[in-house]
Amino acid sequence: MNNLKGNIESITVQEKMSLVKVKSNQILFTVIVIDTPESASYLKEGNTVNLIFKETEVIIGKGTAFAISLQNRIVGKLKFIRHGALLSKLVVNTELGEIASIITSNAVNDLGLLVGDEVTVMVKTSEMMLSEC
Repeated sequence: MNNLKGNIESITVQEKMSLVKVKSNQILFTVIVIDTPESASYLKEGNTVNLIFKETEVIIGKGTAFAISLQNRIVGKLKFIRHGALLSKLVVNTELGEIASIITSNAVNDLGLLVGDEVTVMVKTSEMMLSEC
């Protein structure tokens, strides 16, 4: 699991769901949770929360210049690749710390990923979880 800390910037509620914007350093993340400030006391602007996401939910893009709808993006340098027959584990150094990703080995080869490459780590809004600190 990847785990980052951040502060809640804003919360938009619709019915029983909330779109929560969380800032970690200068990076703004968006997270959809099936909770509201009324049902989860930690959902308050200014509160520090944990941003949690699985390695299998981390998408890797080579470089930084491409159009895509994913809003949660962190640029970093590829530190480590462990190739497997089907899957590969990657570790990316970012300004927020190390972030791990597990993607297919075919994807690693197709992108021509090498240690030291600049990559963009991306996570869908619906694949991040929040917890109180």
